Amino acid sequence: MRGMLSPSLMCADMLNLQSEITVLDNLGVDYLHLDFMDGKFVPNITLDASLIKSVKSVLKNMKRDIHIMAFEPQNYFDRMEIGSGDIVSVHFEACKNVNEVLSEIHSRGASPFIAISPDTPASVINDYLDKIDGVLVMTVYPGFAGQPIAEGSFEKIAEVRKIIDNSNKDIILEVDGHVSWDLCKKMRESGADLFVAGSSSVYSKGMKIEEAVEKMMKLIK
Repeated sequence: MRGMLSPSLMCADMLNLQSEITVLDNLGVDYLHLDFMDGKFVPNITLDASLIKSVKSVLKNMKRDIHIMAFEPQNYFDRMEIGSGDIVSVHFEACKNVNEVLSEIHSRGASPFIAISPDTPASVINDYLDKIDGVLVMTVYPGFAGQPIAEGSFEKIAEVRKIIDNSNKDIILEVDGHVSWDLCKKMRESGADLFVAGSSSVYSKGMKIEEAVEKMMKLIK
């Protein structure tokens, strides 16, 4: 599987969101990463559900990659208009019944991903391999951009890759957290397919988005 890119809107210029989305949409980028936080599962609040919904109407080429960092994430699906073409990642740690939430995502025509935080063992995904289209490995603690990579992240990516490969299922391995110029190639070598790019790469200061996207795509090919 070729490497795919999902720039994080959380790191974009909030005063010029639509223009930045349009630029990305015309650059051959696969997904647009949209973070939703409830202020409870993580001590922060980012993009509103209504904004995540509105993004859907302006995308022509990219698909939404929605990462819900909230307890009982299914409560927000209607407000985001979850549907065909969307990736929807929900946290193992935030769901009372993970299987039910994954099934609800699937029933809406979206791709269910299970997200695991740095302290959650990779082995938990074994129980959901028949329910998921992807695994989102958090390489920082969820809630804030700009953190250093969590210890043991490369080993965890490799462990998840091994579980996926042994399952013989077509499951995407996504990574989110400090996906920098220096680290993304090693993440790719460890087994990552889809890369959430933020302040340490695509949104680097002093570099145009077009240049940054081109550079990242070459590193993760």
